[in-house]
Amino acid sequence: MSAPADPRPTGLPRVSAALLGLALDNSYATELVGLHAPWNPTPAPKPQLMALNAELAGELGLNIGALAGADGLAVLSGQALPSDASPVAQAYAGHQFGQFSPQLGDGRALLLGEVVDTLGHRRDIAFKGSGRTPFSRGGDGKAALGPVLREYLMGEAMQALGIPTTRALAAVATGEQVQRERPLPGALLVRVASSHLRVGTFQFFASRQDLEKLTRLADYAIARHDPALAGQADRYLRFFQAVAARQASLIGQWMGVGFIHGVMNTDNMTISGETIDYGPCAFMDGYDPGTVFSSIDHNGRYAYANQPLIARWNLARLAEALLPLMGDDSDLAVAQVTQVIDAFPGMYQSQSLSVMRRKLGLSASESQGDEQGISDATLVEDFLALLQAHGVDFTLAFRHLADAAEVDNGQAPALMALFAAEGREAMLAWLQRWLSRATQSGRPRGELAQALRAANPLYIPRNHLVEEALEAATEQGDLAPFERLLDLLKNPFEERAGMDRFAQPAAAEQQLGYRTFCGT
Repeated sequence: MSAPADPRPTGLPRVSAALLGLALDNSYATELVGLHAPWNPTPAPKPQLMALNAELAGELGLNIGALAGADGLAVLSGQALPSDASPVAQAYAGHQFGQFSPQLGDGRALLLGEVVDTLGHRRDIAFKGSGRTPFSRGGDGKAALGPVLREYLMGEAMQALGIPTTRALAAVATGEQVQRERPLPGALLVRVASSHLRVGTFQFFASRQDLEKLTRLADYAIARHDPALAGQADRYLRFFQAVAARQASLIGQWMGVGFIHGVMNTDNMTISGETIDYGPCAFMDGYDPGTVFSSIDHNGRYAYANQPLIARWNLARLAEALLPLMGDDSDLAVAQVTQVIDAFPGMYQSQSLSVMRRKLGLSASESQGDEQGISDATLVEDFLALLQAHGVDFTLAFRHLADAAEVDNGQAPALMALFAAEGREAMLAWLQRWLSRATQSGRPRGELAQALRAANPLYIPRNHLVEEALEAATEQGDLAPFERLLDLLKNPFEERAGMDRFAQPAAAEQQLGYRTFCGT
C-alpha cells in the first residue's frame, strides 16, 4: 500500500514530549512501513477538555499537570503533536455483518505512537474523531460529544469490572458542530489500548495475497502480545491458539455482566483480547438471551446469546488469514486451525462456567455438583431460565444472592421482590439447591455473602442513566450527571448511600424498544 500525501500542512506545532511525561515510541510506524498511511490530525478549532483520566495518565507515567495545561490540551486536541510522534492511520479490512470489505481502516482515527507504561507494558495512544484520513470513505472523520463520552464511560466501567478493555485518556470538545441526523457538538477521544491490531488487520493483507507484509504483521503481533512464541517454528499456529484463548475469556466475562457489544465485526475484534469500539453497545436489564440493542442489527446477528458463536466465526476468519504462513502442507495447516476452531466452544464454556461459579459463590475445588448430584452448569442454567421466564433484572438477581446467603430461611426479600408471585415458589426451590451446593463444605454464610458482593456489581452503565448523562452534556453542556455516573461506575461493587436509583433498571416503558447507535 502506497501512502498518499497528507494535504494538511506538515508543520503542526510540536510540544516537548518530555514536558508531558511522554516517551513515545513508534514501532508500528517504523517497523510496518506500508501497513499504514502517515497522516496528521485536523486541529480542533476551539478545544475544551471535558474529561481527563488521571488514573490512566498515572499508569502511563504522564505528567498530569502538564497534560491538563495549555500544551497538553493542544496535543490532546490535535492542534500540536508531541515532539516524538509519528501519527499514522492504520489499514485494515473486515467482515461487517458477514459481508467482507477489503479496505476499511482508520477513517476517523490516528495512532500517535506507543508508550511503555509504569509496569513495562507497551500501549498505543490514539485519536478517535480527529478528522478525515485516506480511509474515511466519504465520511467527515469527526465524532460527536455524546458517543465520545459513552465510550469513556463504558471503558472505565469495564475496567472497574475487571474486563480487558481499551480506555479513554481524555475527551475533548472540539468547539465545532458535526452533522449527523442534526448538528451536534463535536468531540475527540484519546484512546489507549494494548494495541489496535484487529482480525481485520490480518485480513487486509491476506486478501491481497501480500505474504511479505502479512508475515511482518504476524511477527510484530507475536513480539508484542505473545513474545514467548517469537522465532518458534509453529509460532503462527500457537499465536492463533493464544488469540482464541483470549477471546474465550473475554466473551465469558462479557456474558457474565450482561454486556452486548452490538457490532462484533472482524474489524472490531482485537488480537490482544481487549474490548474495543464501544459503538452501539449496552448492558442488559431484564435477562433475555435474544436481547439486541443496536439499531443496525436488524436480524440479531450480534444478540447477547450469539456473541460466543460470532467470536468463533471471527476466529475462523483470522485462521483463513493466517493459513498462508503455516507452511507448505496446506491440508495439515487447515486441520490444525480447524481443531482450534472446533475446540473454541469448549474453551468458552469452561471460561463461562468459571465466571458463573464466581458469581454464584461456588468453588471449583469442591464437588462439581450439589448433594442431589446436579452439576454446577445445570444450576447456572436453571437460574438463568428462571430469570428469563419472569423477566428478572440480570444484575440485581445476582447481586441479591448475597442477601439470600445471609437469611436463615434463604428467602431473601430483596431477591424475591424481583419476581412476580407465580415465580417465587420456583425461585425458593432453586435457592435451597444453590445454598446446599454453596455451603456444602461448611462455608460460613457471612463469608459466602462477602464473596458474592465482591463478584456481582451493584452499579452498571444502565442504558437510561447513560442516556441521561449524555443528553445533559450534549444539550445543556452539563457534565455533572456524566461525572457522577462515572464516579459510581469506578466502584461498581461498593454500595453507596443515597444512590439507590442508580442500581435500579429503567421502567418497563423506557426499556421497550430501546436502541443504540454507532454514533461516532
